[in-house]
Amino acid sequence: MLYFEGKQKANLMFPLPFEVEHQITTRRESGLQPLLNKFESLTRLPDSPIRAIHHQPATPGEFRDFPAALRPELREMLGRRGIRQLYSHQADALDEVFAGHDLVIVTPTASGKTLCYNLPVVNRILEAPDARALYLFPTKALAEDQLSELQAALDDMGAAIKAFTFDGDTPSDARKAIRQRANIVLSNPDMLHAGILPHHTKWTRLFENLQFIVIDELHSYRGVYGSHLANVLRRLKRICEFYGSKPQFVCCSATIANPRELAEALTGRAFAMVDRSGAPRGDRYFAFYNPPVVNRELGIRRSYINETRRMALECLDQNLHALIFANSRLATEILLTYLKDACDNGRAPTGSVRGYRGGYLPRERREIEQKMRAGEIRAIVATSALELGIDLGSLDAVVMAGYPGTVASTWQRAGRAGRRQTPSMAILVASSAPLDQYIVEHPEYFFGGSPEHAYISPDNLEILLSHLKCAAFELPLAAGEAFGGPDTKALCEFLAGAGFLHESAGCWHWTSDSYPADAVSLRAISSDNFVVVDITGEPKVIAEVSFPTALTTLHEKAIYLHEARQYHVDRFDYKERKAYVRRVDCDYYTDAIDYTQVHELQRFEEAPLGGARKLHGEVRVNTQVVGFKKIRFYTLENVGAGKLSMPEQEMHTTAFWLHAPAGLLGESSMEDRQSGLTAAGHALHTVASVLLMCDPRDLGVALGEEAVPGVAWEPNLFLYDKYPGGIGQSAPLFRMAERVVRDAAALIEACPCEAGCPSCVGPPMETGKHGKSMGLALLRGLM
Repeated sequence: MLYFEGKQKANLMFPLPFEVEHQITTRRESGLQPLLNKFESLTRLPDSPIRAIHHQPATPGEFRDFPAALRPELREMLGRRGIRQLYSHQADALDEVFAGHDLVIVTPTASGKTLCYNLPVVNRILEAPDARALYLFPTKALAEDQLSELQAALDDMGAAIKAFTFDGDTPSDARKAIRQRANIVLSNPDMLHAGILPHHTKWTRLFENLQFIVIDELHSYRGVYGSHLANVLRRLKRICEFYGSKPQFVCCSATIANPRELAEALTGRAFAMVDRSGAPRGDRYFAFYNPPVVNRELGIRRSYINETRRMALECLDQNLHALIFANSRLATEILLTYLKDACDNGRAPTGSVRGYRGGYLPRERREIEQKMRAGEIRAIVATSALELGIDLGSLDAVVMAGYPGTVASTWQRAGRAGRRQTPSMAILVASSAPLDQYIVEHPEYFFGGSPEHAYISPDNLEILLSHLKCAAFELPLAAGEAFGGPDTKALCEFLAGAGFLHESAGCWHWTSDSYPADAVSLRAISSDNFVVVDITGEPKVIAEVSFPTALTTLHEKAIYLHEARQYHVDRFDYKERKAYVRRVDCDYYTDAIDYTQVHELQRFEEAPLGGARKLHGEVRVNTQVVGFKKIRFYTLENVGAGKLSMPEQEMHTTAFWLHAPAGLLGESSMEDRQSGLTAAGHALHTVASVLLMCDPRDLGVALGEEAVPGVAWEPNLFLYDKYPGGIGQSAPLFRMAERVVRDAAALIEACPCEAGCPSCVGPPMETGKHGKSMGLALLRGLM
């Protein structure tokens, strides 16, 4: 299939001088054209792996004069940078902010959103030197990147405005000066939660004069992280009210379906919105590549990792600067290993390919960012850590190893290339996962549909209680004071019974010796990280790994990959949160095997569904890493395995599940019935992720069984929220169960494989030779 459509996407922050722009454009066009020619020739083959080539034509910019309220110092600074007019959306944004409205700006990547908040903030501080602003970014790297850009503008003006980052990397001796002197504090929600709000008495000058709160990359605050941020902002607004300030919110977002609703849900305020971009952009091409089928009977395709390697090497051969995205830490390191091997064999200069992901130390990340901007690095292999708006200079191409999980994230990644009005290309290499296959075989869904909604559940009881503790620690809670939707009095009485609060003089006071913010991680189930210590020579820390990731990547006998180097894990110290590794040279990596059990705790609602029942309620999920496989590089052969006994992890969450009575699966063998349930679970998980417009990794799937006296086996098929307390995905699934089942059956029926494949019901080794037919029979029985 070849699919063309023009879609308006803007793509520029600052215009470049014509000579520089012409040089870059010429280089890019000469490199991109041979690659485009190859792709277009492949489309003429039968069963072409190129499923779509989408062209977005270049568009000119739409400009407007500076608003009258913009001070002369700012006009002169912009003029010296070659900016004599604003893009139309920047001018509209300034008009809204100058009018005192809370605002959300929704324009594409690299369209100049930064000026939409920097100009009014600096304008206000020039008028009132005591004014303060707080900028929140989802990552420390992005805050550092934005500070360098802001500081350059302030230095150009010669203004006595102080801007500093305040995060976990800030030296302790600098923190007091920042609290006293900073007009603009650039931080992140985690630091605001644990390092600023609990110590608000040290930040008196900030909170008394706080006039702006800027939230950048708003679209990233969805699900669990967004639910936490909404509660952090509730606490922030309480403290601002205590100090007598009422700051204005300015939020920036990439394209999602409900930016205004998300901003209002996060802040509890009404927002104006600017969503029509006036930024120019160059030609952009987007190709969908589906690896060729190598076994039609089993539906097995070429490895998407190997095909991504081929695409990345094509870019390097054409002298293009590329960013390669992978969806996991392991995939990132495998791709990096392959590309570095190619460099060692002469395909590109040694050192021209680097990796970038969470777990790298801050100095490594800063070095990689600087070298990419300077043109010393030709390609970076990254996780979603580089999905956000860190400026990496002029990129020609983006290659994605697998679908990122959402339309919004895919566009965000694709937009990292072509940030200087130059032609660019994005290539999505599909894995065999059903969701990937659906997207590349239905390009009209991706290119013609709207991006996902971003949902949060700030009144999730576990999240709300955690932040209510933090709020009481910061300031006593007045009787009748609202904090979210639920009854605050009942929650305070519960916390008092647990020994955290005490009621006195009409207020609830914090009485515990604990520091509640330390016990709450905004991004993960556990706030603990593991430190990776290299003991090859003198012991040294080489990385930091989150708690959930450590259990699957740092277990004893694992091969830990870091910058394409292999390390053998000699010792895993669970109690001290450390892993001791030794440098080795081996031709394999390890992949953990985990086991999940789900147990019903409470039913919220249930109803008949065909010949079965659908249910929604609370469940207990127990997960344990029980072993690992050794996988050889390049060939992906399984060359060994090992058993493990890692600590079991338990969580309570919400789930939607289907209960199948004993007769629904007929008289087939137990093995075939289990294969059918596994197959149906794969298809249901794929369809549920699409219908919910959620990241598939936020939704778990597992089999369970219900003990019924006198009946041999009555299984349950669970789809559960992968976060304690749930994040609001199971209730909608219960309501749309009929459609989920119908679409899952259609997905299996439409797949051309004979007995099941990764694109419909999962790998054949998991579902068996009758998995596809049994799974389809089960779903039809539910219809």
